[in-house]
Amino acid sequence: MIALALLVALSTLAVGLVVALVLRQLPTVRLQLAGLALLAVLLPLSVVLLSGWVMFHMGDDVKILAVTAASASTALVVALLVARPIGQGIDRLGEASAALAAGDLAARAPEQGPAELAELARSFNEMATSLSSLFDARRELVAWASHDLRTPIASLQAMLEAVEDGLAAPETYLPAMSDQVRTLARLVEDLFELARIDAGVLTLELRKAELAGLIETCVRGLAAEAQSKHVRVEARVKDGISAHCAPEQVERVLYNLLANAVRHTPPDGSVAVLAESDPQEVRIVVEDTGDGLTHEAAERMFE
Repeated sequence: MIALALLVALSTLAVGLVVALVLRQLPTVRLQLAGLALLAVLLPLSVVLLSGWVMFHMGDDVKILAVTAASASTALVVALLVARPIGQGIDRLGEASAALAAGDLAARAPEQGPAELAELARSFNEMATSLSSLFDARRELVAWASHDLRTPIASLQAMLEAVEDGLAAPETYLPAMSDQVRTLARLVEDLFELARIDAGVLTLELRKAELAGLIETCVRGLAAEAQSKHVRVEARVKDGISAHCAPEQVERVLYNLLANAVRHTPPDGSVAVLAESDPQEVRIVVEDTGDGLTHEAAERMFE
């Protein structure tokens, strides 16, 4: 009789192990938890049935206790086997999150385990990649801003030293120095605008604006630089074309586009600005005889 009770207990444990292996193969946490819930219902029922059978055939409390202990052990083993991969997946995701929070932008979570955990790890990795790209873009922005600020500062320093050394009269460089100061002011304003965009506090004042005057202002502001590079800049805009926009921001974007075009157009080249309109939209087109943007630069132009 003892051997029979032991056989029943071992059989219960074996069935539990098989059930645990089956549950671990289920693709999602939801299915695994549903399987555990079903097991939680069926296992006590089987214990009651086995205990009744043992009581009827053996009448021995020790044997009943053996069957109950085997059933409880089975439930514990099944729960541990099913919970272990879920816990490991959560631990790996937690380690990757802690590494990312500590500044390790290369930290990634293994996309393994049940479907929900794998999807969560995939989303985490995409977020980490986006953060890494954002920090790279910020570093590039700082480098570009430093370069753009250094150019007019170096020019101003050279002109001031020439005046101090008596190599040139102050009036000779006053117009050029004024231009460089305006360039610096524009760069600082651009950086301030970027900071407001990043903080989410930028507000656009939309109103009707005549494009001809806006474009002429940009062309006139670049005339000296274009002349020094022997680049012709012209505006082809019909009077009367207007748009409902934020004119200050549009002017800044257009000025930057034109400045970039002048900077990358070879001597004796040309840069043209065209404004066209139809009932649905207004288009401003900048054309130049330079090499144009690379595919990579075009994709990142509006980051």
